[in-house]
Amino acid sequence: MHTATTTRMTCHTCGGEDLSIFYSVERIPVHSCLLMSSYEEAVRYPTGNLHLAYCKSCGFIQNIAFDPSVHEYSTRYEETQGFSPTFNRFAGNLVEDLVAKHELVGKHVMEIGCGKGEFLVRLCEVGNNHGIGIDPGYVPERTTSDAASRIRFIQDFYNESHSELPTDFIACRHTLEHIQGTKAFLERIRRGIGNREDTVVFYELPDTERILVNQAFEDIYYEHCSYFTLGSLARLFRLTGFEVTSLEKAYGDQYLLIEARPSTTPARQAPLSCEETLTQLSHQVDRFTLKVPQKIKEWKREFREHRAAGRKIVIWGSGSKAVSFLTTTGIRSELEYVVDINPYRQGKYMPSTGHLIIAPNHLADYKPDVVVVMNEIYVDEIRADLHAMGLDPIVKAV
Repeated sequence: MHTATTTRMTCHTCGGEDLSIFYSVERIPVHSCLLMSSYEEAVRYPTGNLHLAYCKSCGFIQNIAFDPSVHEYSTRYEETQGFSPTFNRFAGNLVEDLVAKHELVGKHVMEIGCGKGEFLVRLCEVGNNHGIGIDPGYVPERTTSDAASRIRFIQDFYNESHSELPTDFIACRHTLEHIQGTKAFLERIRRGIGNREDTVVFYELPDTERILVNQAFEDIYYEHCSYFTLGSLARLFRLTGFEVTSLEKAYGDQYLLIEARPSTTPARQAPLSCEETLTQLSHQVDRFTLKVPQKIKEWKREFREHRAAGRKIVIWGSGSKAVSFLTTTGIRSELEYVVDINPYRQGKYMPSTGHLIIAPNHLADYKPDVVVVMNEIYVDEIRADLHAMGLDPIVKAV
C-alpha cells in the first residue's frame, strides 16, 4: 500500500521535477461527497488510484495519479458542514473577524467555490455587502436569507470571464485542494485582479502538516489532489504575484488560513516565522510513511475486536473522512450504519462501501456500544447529542 520511490514528474506549483512518491492507495472512490441513492449505486461507483508525491523543491504534495475528467461537481455534491453548531460558531467568528479587519461594509465580496453559499451569505449579512458566489454545486433553494437580494450566484467554475465582476474581497474556502493546476489557478485569479492592489484575497484549506504528523490517513482522498502546509502555501502565493499578509492555523489546527494582496514584487518577501522549512517537512513525510501502516492496522484490529465481542459500532460523520477511513482500512461488515446530522445525507449510502447513512435519533433504538467520531473537534457536540438520547457508549475520535 505504501511506497517510497522517486519519479520524474512535474510539480503543479513550482514546476520542479524532483518528486518522491510516499503514500499510495488503490481503487478508492473518485468522489466522497456525492449523494448515493442506493446501495447498488454506491458500491459500483467509479474508483481511481492515489499516489501522493512530495516536491523536494517547494514542499507541495500532489496526487500524481489524479484524473480531473472523472469529477462531477454538481447539485448532487453535499459538502456543507453548516448543520454543526461547532462549525457554525467557527465560521461565524471568522466572518466577524474578516469584516472588522478589512472594513468589509457595503463592499463587493466574491467567494470562489462557495458551495451552498452559507459563508458568503454571512459575509453579506454582517457587513451589508453585495456578494457573488461561484460554484457548480450551488442549490438556490438553500438560500433563505434577507441578504439574498444582494447576492448573485453563478453555477459554474471560476474562469477568466468572472474577473470583470466587481470585487473588493475574494474568498476561496476548501477549494484549492480540489484543483490540480494550483499555480495556473492562482495566476488566473491574480490576472483578474489586475492593478486593483487594495483587493484582499482570503483562502482556507486543510493543513497537511497535521495529516503528516498525526498520520491522519482519513484526510487523504481522491477529491483532494493538492496538499499544502503553511510554507508551501505561502510559496505558491508569492510565486503567483501575491504578498502574504497573514498566515495561520485554525479550527484545532486543522485548517490553514492565508490572506494576501496583489503585489508587483512578492518574491522579495521573506518567509514568515510560522513557515516550516523543507527539511522539517521532509522529516514529517518520512515519519508518516513509516508510521501510517501501523495506524491503519491498529484500526482494523480494533474494529474486529469490537465485532468479535458482540459490540455494536457506528461511525459518526459520513463525509470524506469517513469514506477515506472505510476504504483505506477495508472495514465493511464490522459496522452497519454511519451517522450524520446533515438531513440531506440521511437515507443515502456511502460510496464504495455501501453503508447506510442514518440520522442521530435512530441511535436511540439501535443503542450502539461504540461511536467512532471522524473529527475530534466534534466530540463534545456528539457526546451531548448521545446523552440527550439517554445513551452513554464509548466515544473515540479518529
